[in-house]
Amino acid sequence: MTYAEVVRLRRLRNAALRTRALATALDEFEERRNSVFFRSAASCWRVARVISGTLRHHPFVPFQQDPGAVRAAYQRFTANALVARARRQNRTFELFSGELQRVAHELDDVRALTRSVELSEAFGRAQQQLRRLMQEVESGECQLNSSQQDGAPRVDVSAAALDNGAGRGNWPYIAF
Repeated sequence: MTYAEVVRLRRLRNAALRTRALATALDEFEERRNSVFFRSAASCWRVARVISGTLRHHPFVPFQQDPGAVRAAYQRFTANALVARARRQNRTFELFSGELQRVAHELDDVRALTRSVELSEAFGRAQQQLRRLMQEVESGECQLNSSQQDGAPRVDVSAAALDNGAGRGNWPYIAF
């Protein structure tokens, strides 16, 4: 494992732990323990554990370092501050969706460049879980937005309307 791979793994682990702290802070306000935040925290924890286990088995001692207690405390503090601000602005799902997308992007990069088959398979399973969680978060965000805009007019753009040619005149750069 090269230094560049270790840096990518650490960056992914930090992103996963930051997202886990945010999910844990958001989950404190939920009544049920099977929320999308709880499952996201568990998924991010699995990613961080896989990375920590991989790095601990590296023969070069400086690569074996885990994140410290100060980093964990800072991430919890930052997550609680972000959650408080997002709750005031009614943007919790939007905030969390961005963090999940950041972890998914880092995970995609690391998986594409890893040489280990076992690590790639573990990251592949994590990618599937994160994609499902991102869909749930986005659907929760859409449900929240639709419930907040009760009196606003809604425009229904369905796939059937687009297939029937309703929007064909509006595409100036379709073909050359």
